[in-house]
Amino acid sequence: MALRETGSQDGFYAWINRRLPISSFVKKHLTGYYAPKNFNFWYFFGSLALIVLGIQIVTGIILVMHYKPDASLNFAGIPRAFASVDYIMREVPFGWLIRYMHSTGASMFFVVVYCHMFRGLLYGSYREPRELIWVFGTLIFLCLMAEAFFGYLLPWGQMSYWGAQVIVNLFSAIPIIGEDLSLWIRGDYVIGDATLNRFFSFHVIAIPLVLIGLVIAHLAALHEVGSNNPDGIEIKDHKDESGVPLDGIPFHPYYTVKDLFGASVFMVIFFLVVFFVPEMGGYFLEANNFIPANPMSTPTHIAPVWYFTPFYSILRATTTDFLYRLAVTFLLYIILSWRLLGSLVARSSVVLMWVAMVIGFRYVDAKFWGVLLMGVSVLILFFLPWLDCSPVRSIRYRPYWHMVIYFLFVISFFALGILGIQPPTPASQLVSQMLSLGYLSFFFLMPWWSRKGRFRAVPVRVVD
Repeated sequence: MALRETGSQDGFYAWINRRLPISSFVKKHLTGYYAPKNFNFWYFFGSLALIVLGIQIVTGIILVMHYKPDASLNFAGIPRAFASVDYIMREVPFGWLIRYMHSTGASMFFVVVYCHMFRGLLYGSYREPRELIWVFGTLIFLCLMAEAFFGYLLPWGQMSYWGAQVIVNLFSAIPIIGEDLSLWIRGDYVIGDATLNRFFSFHVIAIPLVLIGLVIAHLAALHEVGSNNPDGIEIKDHKDESGVPLDGIPFHPYYTVKDLFGASVFMVIFFLVVFFVPEMGGYFLEANNFIPANPMSTPTHIAPVWYFTPFYSILRATTTDFLYRLAVTFLLYIILSWRLLGSLVARSSVVLMWVAMVIGFRYVDAKFWGVLLMGVSVLILFFLPWLDCSPVRSIRYRPYWHMVIYFLFVISFFALGILGIQPPTPASQLVSQMLSLGYLSFFFLMPWWSRKGRFRAVPVRVVD
């Protein structure tokens, strides 16, 4: 009776809102969050990444209800883990759909994340004051790589088993601690039941918890400093009398409706893949992974899933000859950056680093340097906010030849990915080495080339 007399303001919603500030949350992050009015196609991919994350969590929970992380053989001589995946596909109602949604979602996750990161690269979304947003985003990318790697073993097929064998054995190349580290990761002297169980726990519990926390931190940091835009202009610098950005519009309903349209198109593409080409010609699900894992039979060609192949190509391209070419390239980098290094201490440190690197190339096995370069090719992304010395953020106002550099970088990345899938040959190895130098030079030479050329004037206000 009291609820009816006091009206809607003192109803159930008001009771909840006093204890859980829903209204203030919605106002801060949706209706009261002003985003630049000139977002374009590239800004779909952030929300699409959230959608795919939701798909992966929901489908993963359902798959875990039926999956058995057990490498022992059943009465038919098939590993129980592999048999449980087969049971999901054949016996669980719509299990084939859930499994294909999860496997397709893994690849689509990397598609949208790569596009999302490339947009940040184009428009300088990692520049001040958004460095922390970029760092959180890169940590999310690393978690996705770990999550995909741990999940890759779970079907316990031939490519799962041997792919994990190759990747885990890479850690043995680390001097002194390598063998013990590989043993610790496997939990045994070979890839087996202990490895499967610990990878399962990381894939299902540990990494998803970290990933969700990083996504929350990423969004919180974004809403604290505001979104970047294709012009690279801070919309907070121009506000009206009430403090509303003149070049901003409320995220809801304008961008929520726009994102719903993008999500609708994405889901059409997603389910076309799920229903018609879930294996995607062997790129999403390899044919060898439909064969039970057999430690006594090695596949003729072992390659990771497509989203790892650019970095795998860098690993595979690292030979002794390539290391000396890399030393020459690094020497060229020192010469170009000599004036930027400034102090005598900085210059001496870089020269000593180069000498130590050449000595290391001589006495340390190339396998270790391949693992190191593969790691550097990913970890270098963390330092992008400080490597880019351009006076402007967006590619729109940089010299035209900067666009050529970005184009060559994209070509190098795609070509490395293609070569990483193919069996190695002397010719492909030489091309991979050239492309690896191009990929690494893009970042290491960025402090030099990013400040060169004639930059166009950045407008004061957002160009709609």
